[in-house]
Amino acid sequence: LFTGWRARIRRTGRYLQIMTILFRRGLTAQLRGVMDTGPTTAESVRLAMEDAGVTFVKLGQLLSTRTDLLPPEFTAELSKLTSQAVPEPYALVDRMLETELGDDLARLEIDTKPLASASLAQVHAATLDEKYQVVTKVQRTGAPEQVAIDLQILRRLAKTLVRNAEWASRLGVDEIVGDFADSVHAELDFTVEVTNMDSLRPRLVAGGVRVPEVYPDLCTQRVIVMDRFDGTPVSRADEILAAMPASTREQSATVLLKAVLGQILDQGLFHADLHAGNVLIWPDGTVGLLDYGSVGRLDATARRNLGLLLWSVDSDDPALATDAVLELLDHEGQIDEHDLQRKLGVIITQVRANATGTSMAFFGQLLQLVLAEGMRVPGNIALALRSLGALEGTLKLMNPALELIAAARDQARTVIGDIGPKGAKQQMANQVVRFVPLVNHLPRRINRITDDLASGRFTTHTRVVSHPEDRAFLTGLANQVVVAILAGFAVIGGIMLAVSSGGPRIDGFRVFDILGFLLGISGFVLALRSVAMVYGRRT
Repeated sequence: LFTGWRARIRRTGRYLQIMTILFRRGLTAQLRGVMDTGPTTAESVRLAMEDAGVTFVKLGQLLSTRTDLLPPEFTAELSKLTSQAVPEPYALVDRMLETELGDDLARLEIDTKPLASASLAQVHAATLDEKYQVVTKVQRTGAPEQVAIDLQILRRLAKTLVRNAEWASRLGVDEIVGDFADSVHAELDFTVEVTNMDSLRPRLVAGGVRVPEVYPDLCTQRVIVMDRFDGTPVSRADEILAAMPASTREQSATVLLKAVLGQILDQGLFHADLHAGNVLIWPDGTVGLLDYGSVGRLDATARRNLGLLLWSVDSDDPALATDAVLELLDHEGQIDEHDLQRKLGVIITQVRANATGTSMAFFGQLLQLVLAEGMRVPGNIALALRSLGALEGTLKLMNPALELIAAARDQARTVIGDIGPKGAKQQMANQVVRFVPLVNHLPRRINRITDDLASGRFTTHTRVVSHPEDRAFLTGLANQVVVAILAGFAVIGGIMLAVSSGGPRIDGFRVFDILGFLLGISGFVLALRSVAMVYGRRT
């Protein structure tokens, strides 16, 4: 009771601050289960997240990519959120560097003016050992503590929404917040970012993309020292791109695209924040990547199905797209596959006819379709689509003529294999090999089944009401029966008490008459409730 009181006070103060922001932006009704999806509410949500600070800004940026969860008004509005922040005074930065680096800080001559300032950290140019040009990425003072409090509050808000709002329960808001918390914790540990850079560097460098070298002896959980790149972010490289020959711009965009698709479809470990500010370009067309704090991971099955999906769009094969979607996404099996294939065929036709504007519009329409069908998008798949969406926006700045899905076909071939006769023969041979263990175990399993049948030990187990809708129906039916029985007994009991003779009296009134009246009224109310439940279920 008396431990951790300071944390409780800070959490309470922060909670009141957030509630004040929600009240000021007119969003308190949403906590009671009201969900207005209009543009005014979407703008209010964005402004509230900006007011609430770093954790909520990052949450908004994540949600802006979840077109499978939020209406277009919300995703469009939340995409305006930025992580830029007012620079922290250098005195605080210097104190953090002294704490983290100790005597090694003397090796760095640091520019006190930051190159960039974001919500979690800021970057300063520096010279290492009087000869190496580097940058120091320093975490903001108090960031972990602030994020920890915000995440606690977010979890409580998520539980409140799930408990009071059907839409929040259906979308799994508590699970989204849990995944987001894991992501933010990873970003707070800069050693994770260093590990991500080391893991991604070999493939990226081999593909022609520059990755900064880090200095491990000067890297901690809150500080990273790495090479300084003099390239220009694509978001601010209009003049450089305009001066490039068209062939150079095409080559740069192609190098970046192949490298990223190789990460997603082949390696399974990919950079998940590919907006134009994190992609650098040099006048000779060389490209580089920054900020490896957010990465995603895809297992072999997910990579193969995503590759099949990209292939199906380019080859105009809605049947293959349907199979890939069913394997890629979560669902309970209650899907009209023929209807899904027909709708996917319409979307693919629109994409191939350039009627949707961009290739990634296919994924937006796909996500809306699968949500309407009651399917769920796993978090790692959503992150991959977010990465592809940000990548296409960056590529359009570099080379507007580049078509992402068409260019992905060659990369998809490395994942799903050669589709020609020779490749198909090899894939069939691979599938036969997978059946060898099953064939080896089959005789023994058949013998076990026949022995159980002969000895009377063979049993089967079934669950008649395993589906949630079946359980809900039976629960509702049982509730109706119980309410109807209680109503009947109450009315009968009231009548019996009312017609009985004798009994005690209070101020001239028989106690049995009073109790009979109350029971009769209760029975009448329960009867009305039973009728309402019947018509409510029909509706």
